[in-house]
Order: sequence, then C-alpha cells, then structure tokens
Amino acid sequence: MTWGTLYFYYQCPECGAQFKYDFSRNDEFGERFGDCPICGVPGTYVKDGPRQPDDADYPEVEE
Repeated sequence: MTWGTLYFYYQCPECGAQFKYDFSRNDEFGERFGDCPICGVPGTYVKDGPRQPDDADYPEVEE
C-alpha cells in the first residue's frame, strides 16, 4: 500500500504565498527546490507528508 506522493509544504517569508513541492521531482528543481514560485525567496518549511486535509491551500509548484 502506498500513500502517494510525498510533498514538502512551504510558506514564503516575503510575500506569504503557500506552496508545495513534490519530493519525487526534487532533481528537476535542483537548487530551486523549496523556493517561492512568485518571488524566488527560499520558503519556510511548514510540514511534509502525503496529501493533507488543507492541501488545496498549497498549490503545487510546476516547472
């Protein structure tokens, strides 16, 4: 049994945006993994795990 994709959830300290990264794609993002997709600042780690009840509050970062 699998719980699905592991996500890392972040909040930007600059603009306040909430976002998540799919850990299985960390090689695609390289050094940018965890950075805010809006302003590029490293995000503040909030939590990690499979899909969460508040998942819709954290849009997934796409390349």
